[in-house]
Amino acid sequence: MTQHTSSHRGTAVVTGASTGMGALYAGRLARMGYDLIIIARNHNRLNQLAEHITTDSGRNVEVVAADLADPAQLAALEQKLQQDASITLLVNNAGMGTHTPLLQSSAAQMTTMIALNVVALTRLTYAVVPGMVARGQGAIINIASIVSIAPELLNGVYGGSKAYVLAFSQSLHHELADKGIQVQAVLPGATATPFWDNGGLPVSQLDPKIVMSAQQMVDAALTGFARGERVTIPSLHDETLWDRYEQARQAMIPHLGSDAPAERYQTAAVH
Repeated sequence: MTQHTSSHRGTAVVTGASTGMGALYAGRLARMGYDLIIIARNHNRLNQLAEHITTDSGRNVEVVAADLADPAQLAALEQKLQQDASITLLVNNAGMGTHTPLLQSSAAQMTTMIALNVVALTRLTYAVVPGMVARGQGAIINIASIVSIAPELLNGVYGGSKAYVLAFSQSLHHELADKGIQVQAVLPGATATPFWDNGGLPVSQLDPKIVMSAQQMVDAALTGFARGERVTIPSLHDETLWDRYEQARQAMIPHLGSDAPAERYQTAAVH
């Protein structure tokens, strides 16, 4: 067994942990000194991952098999997390997506996507944040996507759900930064995970120049987390592009409220 050298950092909760980025986050966080609660639908994969992580790191790993798009299973998990005072980190990684446009997608499929990408992420955050605030420390990592700022690239509901994740994360930071809670939104580009196959577009059909390995994505995101970044875009090489985008957004905020319409809208009444 490889003995861990890191000091104990509490318990990290990782959703969508059975494969891809979630499994990698779980392994990396265990090596960093976190015990784990790993959550996904596939019980067998979770058990195999837990055994591997415990052997590798010596950390305790609890397995929870749950479908977060199912309201009853989500409610049971919320109750469990609310009662666990050891939780210091929540990684909201579980999500689904599709590349198909609106006219080729079913409303039922889109509703399930919203349930997972938006509702479950929100409710789990609400389940852990009050305890973190009471204890004066904690962190939330929300996995968004580059489509949160580029919704034209893929399915619009998927883009909208990830735009919610980014906006929610920015608001959480605004509300919780002075309460000892760190919030990071991670915006991956195309990443080599089962996500693409599940969404109906095999990763092999994408231009290899835009596809990052899941290992590189997670390691970059954790570097951004250690740097205290609010928004981490591992594939964006020119950081000044984001800085200018965010500065322009911040510059607009004081001017978004007014007691009169802008002059360009003050046309003469048509009789």
